[in-house]
Amino acid sequence: MPVPGPGYSITIRVEAPPTASAAGDLTSAVGRVGGVITAFDVVESHADRVVFDITCNAMSANHAKDITDGLDALPGVRVRKVSDRTFLVHLGGKIEVTSKVALRNRDDLSRAYTPGVARICQAIAANPEDARRLTIKRNTVAVVTDGTAVLGLGNIGPAAALPVMEGKAALFKKFAGVDAWPVCLDTQDTEEIIRAVELIAPVYGGINLEDIAAPRCFEIEARLREKLDIPVFHDDQHGTAIVVVGALRNALRVVGKDITKCKVVVCGVGAAGSAIIRLLQHQKPGDILAVDIHGIVHPKRDNLDSNLEQIAASTNVEGKAGTLHDALVGADVFIGVSAPNLFGAAQVATMSSDAIVFALANPDPEIDPVEAQQHAAIVATGRSDYPNQINNVLAFPGVFRGLLDAHATSITDAMLVAAANAIADVVEPERLNASFIVPSVFDNAVAPAVAEAVKNAAQAN
Repeated sequence: MPVPGPGYSITIRVEAPPTASAAGDLTSAVGRVGGVITAFDVVESHADRVVFDITCNAMSANHAKDITDGLDALPGVRVRKVSDRTFLVHLGGKIEVTSKVALRNRDDLSRAYTPGVARICQAIAANPEDARRLTIKRNTVAVVTDGTAVLGLGNIGPAAALPVMEGKAALFKKFAGVDAWPVCLDTQDTEEIIRAVELIAPVYGGINLEDIAAPRCFEIEARLREKLDIPVFHDDQHGTAIVVVGALRNALRVVGKDITKCKVVVCGVGAAGSAIIRLLQHQKPGDILAVDIHGIVHPKRDNLDSNLEQIAASTNVEGKAGTLHDALVGADVFIGVSAPNLFGAAQVATMSSDAIVFALANPDPEIDPVEAQQHAAIVATGRSDYPNQINNVLAFPGVFRGLLDAHATSITDAMLVAAANAIADVVEPERLNASFIVPSVFDNAVAPAVAEAVKNAAQAN
């Protein structure tokens, strides 16, 4: 199912004989092993050789090597160098700090720093709330992780998590003008994480928790919300939930179903799945069946942790037991935030007519989207190479923009619902169809709409 994409883009510098067929031989070699050429440039030309830069997309690191080996095996061809374009993007990091004020002379220095800055310090000491007005706190978010649940890579630690947190900070700036900074903590102790965030909180207007494993993430978020006077938002939970709920609202419009009459299956009851269930419950669905690696969650099941106990108590009104396949029978909606390749077209066929399938496991979803489309009316994934991409970037930049603009001290479910509705409403009725239930992540209307909705909900709180 994987297809070549820009995440595995390489540029190969090769020497080839100066023959009329050289370019065709090279492009054919890439095509034979399934590479997709995106650029082909002559960089040197000599009497005895021509040097080309061939840029192409691959499916994986191993596939990239297959492409390189295929070129190197051609008679008279020599691969000089291979550059991984993704690694090049990350050289030296992806974000930087720049000054917002000019420091051209002594006058500038006297105002931005000593002695003038002392007056600002005194003003904040007299009125701590002025920190939101007179410092970076007004527009700055900490992106906090312990590196225990990074993407689909698992517990890889804080240093390895840093490229993801840098990327998150770049997205904050790009889509909402929010200054964000990675805070990768070298501890996996719940108490130490809570205390560390408490200690750095004076600098920030909000805390974005990221890639912290369940179930610790629930306690960390809940206790930080109690302790801090700034919003605390776990994106893996609430960012995902916001976009899913917004997308589902539009999907149900397309198929003409009322959520209060729908049976919804949520597969994966970690951070994202639990938050999706809780936000969906504000929409009052007919029923929700939560499913994890041990099957359908119900009150009589053994070894339920506190999170699953809460889920069991508020879902599965009939107390149904069984497997994911059992849960899918007669379901109107499937939402997966779990693992790849859990079911196929045969199971989708057992769902209700006009079924909706959100298979969001990344990079490989719970079901091949092409298989799902055989019986489902609407299919969404977390991938950028299929229609209906469910991506957190639709939510978190605008959410924090709204929270910061409102000088919010907390975040509520009403704000999350407002954000979900704002995302859904960006897709006007005349544009809405089975292949377009959520706006593009590059739609400039999304972040401002979400920010305004969250700001209004915060001010009404």
